[in-house]
Amino acid sequence: MSAHGGTKAIIAALLANAGIAIAKFIGYLITGSSSMLAESVHSLADTSNQALLLLGGQRAKRAATQEHPFGYGRDRYFYSFVVALLLFTLGSVFALYEGIHKLESHEPLDSPLVAVAILVIAIGLESYSFRTAIVESRPLKGDGTWWQFIRQSKVPELPVVLLEDLGALVGLVLALLGVGLAMITGDPVFDAFGTIAIGILLGIIAVILIIEMKSLLIGEGVTPPVLTTIIKGLESGPVQKVLHIRTQYIGPDELLVAAKIALTPGLPVEQVAAAIDAAEAQVRAAVPEARLIYLEPDLDRTPATA
Repeated sequence: MSAHGGTKAIIAALLANAGIAIAKFIGYLITGSSSMLAESVHSLADTSNQALLLLGGQRAKRAATQEHPFGYGRDRYFYSFVVALLLFTLGSVFALYEGIHKLESHEPLDSPLVAVAILVIAIGLESYSFRTAIVESRPLKGDGTWWQFIRQSKVPELPVVLLEDLGALVGLVLALLGVGLAMITGDPVFDAFGTIAIGILLGIIAVILIIEMKSLLIGEGVTPPVLTTIIKGLESGPVQKVLHIRTQYIGPDELLVAAKIALTPGLPVEQVAAAIDAAEAQVRAAVPEARLIYLEPDLDRTPATA
């Protein structure tokens, strides 16, 4: 699942958002609705974002080089971080600007029923994209909550697509509400309020993604349960104790494990090498993404208690 990073979810979101962006922009040209324009830019930003996620996934597959000996796995984190920035600048800031402008101009809507029809169709398409993202994410989510999945997932694309699709759905509802109230009351101020609400929503989602992607980009270690599994795998056979351990994801599918281990005193070199090989095999069997393991043999010099 993590190897393709939810490619199916990304492609579904890209196709849905590309079609929705075109439909929304046509609706804006017909109606003059600022909510429709904000949603058009939102969908255009989402389409660009999915293309960037696919690009990041492809660039992350490049083979390691002398300059980058651990490979390019973090490209997926970098492009996901760029996506979060674009969502904030293109989506949130533009929607806020357009909403404030609409408040000042009080321009009436033309053919609001066209906007309503387009928004209803867009909600259907976006719901399909959101459902695909949920299906792709559920195996990785496990028994945790969706919020825990977003906070703890090492696969950046799926949380990004999930939050983007959720924001798109809520944004569509806000736009529909704004256009609907403007049509019923004849007051375009409701369309402006809907646009501002969309901007605030996108800003909140973008900030959450920026924080999470920044953390992954800097480098995160494993969760406590996975760390316990790794230590149990290491502490077997001649390995008496893990004295010191550090972990870091250098890509969604590649974990670096570095540890100092205490071996049984007096072992010959051949048995030390065999013990290290066995410990590495145990860890990789329990945690397959632990592809890079560096173990330093040592002795446990902890004073014995009486």
